[in-house]
This record gives sequence, structure tokens and C-alpha cells, in this order.
Amino acid sequence: MDDGHRKIWFSAKRYGWGWTPNCWQGWLVLAAFVALLAAGARWLRPHAHPAGFIAYAVALSILLTLVCWLKGEKPRWRWGGH
Repeated sequence: MDDGHRKIWFSAKRYGWGWTPNCWQGWLVLAAFVALLAAGARWLRPHAHPAGFIAYAVALSILLTLVCWLKGEKPRWRWGGH
């Protein structure tokens, strides 16, 4: 997809608010998020240090949302259709 002249990595969801990957770059970002979250769970040991892991997961989630915001379609609530 192309939003004006920029390549869109994340399409807006059909229902609700949010994005889904629609090209290899978007899928790579999502895979990196999952891999980093799994690595953090192994490295930070959530059972031993829950606050540290929660802070790490929140930081990763904010970073993912920022990338989706910058490289995705304009977010808004959708009820289906176009």
C-alpha cells in the first residue's frame, strides 16, 4: 500500500483501532518485537524481577507503537468496510 508517496508497513485494522503488518518490513518489525520480548523474559527473569520486566515490555510496546504510527496508515476507530 502507498499512503501518498510513502510506503505503508502497517495497514489499519478493519475493525477497532490498531494496525496489522502488510509487507515484509512490517512483519520483520513485529518478529523483532516478539524476539526481543522473549529474550527479555529469559534475561530479566520476570519471576525474580517483575518490575524490571514490566518496564522493559512497556518500553518495547511504546517503541512498536511509535514505529506503527510512523510507518502505518492513519489510526482511527473502524467499524469494517473500507
